[in-house]
Amino acid sequence: MHRPAHDGPYTRYVALGDSQTEGLGDGEDATGLRGFADRLAERIAETNPDLTYANLGVRGRLAGQVRAEQLAPALALRPDVATVVAGMNDLLRPRFDADEVAGHLEAMFAALTARGVTVATVTFPDATRIVPLARPVGSRVSALNARIREAAGLHGVLVADTFPHAVVTDSRLWSPDRLHASPLGHARIAAALAHALALPGSGEEWTHPLPERPHTPSNALRAVLAELRWTATFLGPWIGRRLRGRSSGDGRTAKRPDMLPLTFPPTGPPASP
Repeated sequence: MHRPAHDGPYTRYVALGDSQTEGLGDGEDATGLRGFADRLAERIAETNPDLTYANLGVRGRLAGQVRAEQLAPALALRPDVATVVAGMNDLLRPRFDADEVAGHLEAMFAALTARGVTVATVTFPDATRIVPLARPVGSRVSALNARIREAAGLHGVLVADTFPHAVVTDSRLWSPDRLHASPLGHARIAAALAHALALPGSGEEWTHPLPERPHTPSNALRAVLAELRWTATFLGPWIGRRLRGRSSGDGRTAKRPDMLPLTFPPTGPPASP
């Protein structure tokens, strides 16, 4: 893997993206969200306690919106390291164009790396192993991942390639809505990005499977009822917002738009899973 040269520890980290970057699934809006970006910032701060960090992620944003709304502010913050994670919301839209989405990601890769920023991104997991009803988007995930890898290679962007690893579709790494990572899932994403960035103490542990769960007899009726509950609780409202032209991020702004020292207290499971 090509790693851009960087002298000394990172000092200024900015995260661009959508709900995963904002931290949905890891904490609550009322008490504060954590998420992989906060957790990665903590990992970087282990090497440099003077790190400053901004998180521009906003839930519901498409890749084009992330580019339009977050790239210029990110460049203005003069980071030396950045994460760009977007595209999942695009994958779920009826009119998905892998080339268009990858074009937005590549434009962000190009603009940031041209300023000397070390950039890291991720590939997406096989959604069909998380949500059986998502079979129609399986080919989309593969197509977008291929383009992410290609664009990253052109611009020296580091890739935490999660797709090949079975553990990333373990249900324990996902919140009940199956769209956002759980606290443990966010911890694994942070560990994957730390490994891609070659942070001290990082390794391939994030790829290891979780301990086996106690065996329970399969029950077809229980599985069908679980899918129906998920559809009514999560999928139905999501489709309803799409039909009304609304987004979960309407009226929301970045939770951490300025470069600030790490003052938030750690919550949830440790950053190193």
